Amino acid sequence: MNTADQETPREEFRRSTPHFADRITADGRDGWPVEAGRYRLVVSRACPWASRALVSRRLLGLEPTLSLAITDPIQDERSWRFTLDPGDRDPVLDIGFLSEAYDARETGYPGGVSVPAVVDVPSGRLVTNDYHRITLDLATEWTALHREGAPDLYPEEHRDEIDDVAEGIYRDVNNGVYRAGFAEHQDSYDDAYRRLFARLDELSGRLATRRYLVGDTITEADIRLFTTLVRFDAVYHGHFKCNRNKLSEDPVLWGYVRDLFQTPGFGDTVDFDHIKRHYYQVHTNITPRRIVPLGPDLSGWLTPHHREELGGRPFGDGTAPGPVLDDEGVPEEGRVA
Repeated sequence: MNTADQETPREEFRRSTPHFADRITADGRDGWPVEAGRYRLVVSRACPWASRALVSRRLLGLEPTLSLAITDPIQDERSWRFTLDPGDRDPVLDIGFLSEAYDARETGYPGGVSVPAVVDVPSGRLVTNDYHRITLDLATEWTALHREGAPDLYPEEHRDEIDDVAEGIYRDVNNGVYRAGFAEHQDSYDDAYRRLFARLDELSGRLATRRYLVGDTITEADIRLFTTLVRFDAVYHGHFKCNRNKLSEDPVLWGYVRDLFQTPGFGDTVDFDHIKRHYYQVHTNITPRRIVPLGPDLSGWLTPHHREELGGRPFGDGTAPGPVLDDEGVPEEGRVA
């Protein structure tokens, strides 16, 4: 999520803004070799694009080898800030703002400071902010560092289908809520709204008879859909005027997202406090008074979903990730009671 997102829909941002598209690969062919302990993943728990990387890192068990920095959900004109840490500085990178890692790579980078970001710890330089590739690379290039029993989130035999499903999700759902929320004209809003709910209806039909989007296990496609759906009723329904219905009013999608939320590696990365405070206090062109709503009631997230009746194996031949690290748990105010 970029600091300019409050003025610019994500689709336009992606098309017009360059990314540092370097990759960290097993053989270092793109200049950055996979190496345990060398890199730091910087995220905001408020940001759906960064949350993809949070979920993937948990599922693959990369916590011991790829350290994590969590920014304050409220950024300012100087970019994402580390005000959650002692002394308002990241303890590993020793910087107060993520922009410092960008400047170490390229002074005056025109693309804005976005998360997720992977930073090279020894040099303090940004390696990549390519939110699309980061999770794919974690799944395919970092396999030597995966935990024992890590699931295959991007199985080769399903990649074409995953890519196809994920592209529709990106265009109409992940990006669709932003296009609706930041529309400056009625026609633009109407188009985004209609495409969003047409795609959600299609996904609801797809998931009515199958537990996951592709195959019978969790894949990259599910991660990409989850990070938007989990925010839907809390912010997108009201804040972005995506209000034909709440997600909790669609029995299929509500059951699907609760199934994922209750799966280790998904819900334990979600901070509803960060999510609501970011959207309602940063997007001042939409909510100039910066009032954060108290609702919705979050207790329904832990209710039975019965999706296991459709079969499927969440982790395939693998296993669930272990407990969340003590210093990475979501604070009490952001968790579902």
